[in-house]
Amino acid sequence: MSAIEINNIVKKFGQITAVDGISFNVEKGEIFGFLGPNGAGKTTTINILCTLLSPTNGKASVNGFDVVRERRQVQRSIGLVFQDPTLDDYLTADQNMRFHAYAYGVPKDLREKRITELMEMVELVERRKSRVSTYSGGMKRRLEIARGLLHHPQILFLDEPTLGLDPQTRRYIWDYITTLRKQEILTIFMTTHYMDEAEYCDRIAVIDRGKIVALDTPSKLKDTVGGDVVTIQADNQERALKELKEKFDLAPIVQNGLVSFSVPHSDVFLPDFIKSFGVSLHSISVRRPTLDDVFLKLTGRAIREQEAGGWDMMRRMMGAMHR
Repeated sequence: MSAIEINNIVKKFGQITAVDGISFNVEKGEIFGFLGPNGAGKTTTINILCTLLSPTNGKASVNGFDVVRERRQVQRSIGLVFQDPTLDDYLTADQNMRFHAYAYGVPKDLREKRITELMEMVELVERRKSRVSTYSGGMKRRLEIARGLLHHPQILFLDEPTLGLDPQTRRYIWDYITTLRKQEILTIFMTTHYMDEAEYCDRIAVIDRGKIVALDTPSKLKDTVGGDVVTIQADNQERALKELKEKFDLAPIVQNGLVSFSVPHSDVFLPDFIKSFGVSLHSISVRRPTLDDVFLKLTGRAIREQEAGGWDMMRRMMGAMHR
């Protein structure tokens, strides 16, 4: 049995379809990533799986429990780190952990040992008596992850776990997450719009406008791009695009004023290309494909182009709920 099973889940807010008939399984012990821009349906899906929302149609189970009919069993078997902070800043880290232990019924004889164990694991044991208001953003995130693990969940849900943190702190948080996965024997389901963060996942589902457009390992997804990514800056962009399509049978994409295309074995392709290309080139570069390229190929847009519109989508959804 899979840790998570989703079958044709749909979620509508009024006339807006936030999640549009998605299906997939998450295997026990894997880090499964949900990659997409804000407003794509990531948080809505995670809220359904954590029983915070009910689906409009379809079925989903977590740890073998139906998310609608067996909500309490689902809640007992999962840990959840929300996108927005949920710690009580006026309490100490220790008090935040104890409150969670009471809420989840962690036995008294295990409570203190478990709290100390997790605080040591995220390297906060020396600050456990400090108010959370004195913590940095990265420290708060580590405390939230420790709190989510307090009741020994089988699955940890991370909704944009490093949102708003600087790159160095994000890497630091991921060091903890990967260590925790091994020590706690966890299944981790995470949402993100950071491409580098998605590289930590065993498998990734790419979601766009409520639909899953691809699902595979990071390496296999990048293989679908078709080889190395060549980026050129040409003297005449229109002529360059026409020649790439007609003469070289390529499918170029324009982004930020540059033209990109994918070719297998660029080291073989480029010498003849440079000699025979009929448009003057200002620059040319080659790199291996990234998950940015995967998203661009699948949707025709860069994921960052969607960020500004994501919050507008969420506001429209919330407005639809109250009409």
